[in-house]
Amino acid sequence: MYAFMRLFSLFLVVIALMFLGADAITSLEHPGRITVRSFEVVWGLFDTGSLAGFKAWVATLPGWLANIVYSALAIPAWAIGVIGVVLAFVFGRNREDEA
Repeated sequence: MYAFMRLFSLFLVVIALMFLGADAITSLEHPGRITVRSFEVVWGLFDTGSLAGFKAWVATLPGWLANIVYSALAIPAWAIGVIGVVLAFVFGRNREDEA
């Protein structure tokens, strides 16, 4: 289980670095304009229909909960690396692995 979670955290960090690199390259291509892709933009690139369905479902939630979900969708996509780093620390090497 620990090995799987460590690999998963590495995967999240690599994906975050890819998003960060893509944002940096896009920002360099358009001087004077900084580009930061959100989770919503990345999700929309893969499947706009499911994003529209998810937003329609979120619209049925209570207002405070819908605002939390919309705020989570507005977070930069490279922030997924934070979850990866936290998982790497939680499931990092333990004393059994060192032996």
